[in-house]
Amino acid sequence: MAPTVIPASDTGPSRPRVVARPAGTTVLTSQPPLSLYVHVPWCVRKCPYCDFNSHELQGDIPEDAYLAALQADLEQALPLVWGRQVISIFIGGGTPSLLSAAALDRMLTLIRTCLNVLPDAEVTMEANPGTVEASRFADFAASGVNRISLGIQSFDDEALRALGRIHDARQALAAVDVAQSVVGRVNLDLMYALPGQSLEGCLQDLNRAMSFQTGHLSLYHLTLEPNTVFAKYPPQLPDDDDSARMQDLISEATAAGGWERYEVSAYAKPGERCRHNVNYWEFGDYLGIGPGAHGKLSFHDGISRHAKLKNPVTWMENAIKRDGSHVAEERRVTPAELPFEFMLNALRLKDGVSSRSFSERTGLSILTIMPAVTKAIERGLLEKDLSRLRATPKGWAFLNDLLTEFLN
Repeated sequence: MAPTVIPASDTGPSRPRVVARPAGTTVLTSQPPLSLYVHVPWCVRKCPYCDFNSHELQGDIPEDAYLAALQADLEQALPLVWGRQVISIFIGGGTPSLLSAAALDRMLTLIRTCLNVLPDAEVTMEANPGTVEASRFADFAASGVNRISLGIQSFDDEALRALGRIHDARQALAAVDVAQSVVGRVNLDLMYALPGQSLEGCLQDLNRAMSFQTGHLSLYHLTLEPNTVFAKYPPQLPDDDDSARMQDLISEATAAGGWERYEVSAYAKPGERCRHNVNYWEFGDYLGIGPGAHGKLSFHDGISRHAKLKNPVTWMENAIKRDGSHVAEERRVTPAELPFEFMLNALRLKDGVSSRSFSERTGLSILTIMPAVTKAIERGLLEKDLSRLRATPKGWAFLNDLLTEFLN
């Protein structure tokens, strides 16, 4: 066993205490920022491309039962994060905007009662552009939501039908107007390389989105995920060459319009980056509550990951038992896994992260990954600046090849 020195500040003012720890473990000297993710699993209709933990509504949302289970879920997790400040809250789904204004208010009141949420914390809610949900946006904002992420996907009615969306272009336009009138920060989610989409159609969608001048755009390439309807019955999609042209077109147009591409699929104006997602990519901590929610938490002796039961009914039934049976998985991340997990997130950022943060966030020496860093530099995939872990333009374009270097 190798001795580890615990600083005197952790054990009292007298002197350091030396304890033994098994070889291959990690020691973190500080905790990263903490975020909270809340999952609302219900939607009106499951989209054929969606592989998220979403479930079509059969009647009304059981709001009382859901909130009771959410409270039990959160309260059982409190010992893991006690005293830590929460920098951001993200309410995702599903379609969280299907919740009533009263239910959302109760949720945020519960969260603020249990957790030390910073006064200026970013509070994001995902929303569907249906007119019924849009009418509630003012109430959501009054309860503390200060950022709305709208799942537009396209402003073209034909494309929306092909994607199985329940809203049309008119509703999407109206929802953007309402969102901008009630909160200061709005994100628009769009997809490209859609079934039958041309370069002109992609540009029309992008120009319509940019015309609103929202501070943030999330622009995703449509992919056929396993266990989805599109995977089983694949639509006719643009070929790789056209998809690449669309990506080039998007990069050029957003840059000219004042949006910086700071992550693989994220574009922001100055000061408008999504703080919650940046914390993910910088390997920060996040507590996940709700059915299917995932989390990552750092402790002085390592990092753990947790996941909750996916089925909403089963999660609700087990959470209120308060015996931990609502947790589907809880495990420590091994030191061997940490380099890849860290780089999988950090290299999504265009500017990467400081080399120092690798040790701060994993508890491992930077020497752990130096062979892989050296090889990636030699291949032209990683910048030569050893003070920063950042992909070259080539490495960013072939990110999977770069990440493979850190698998071992």
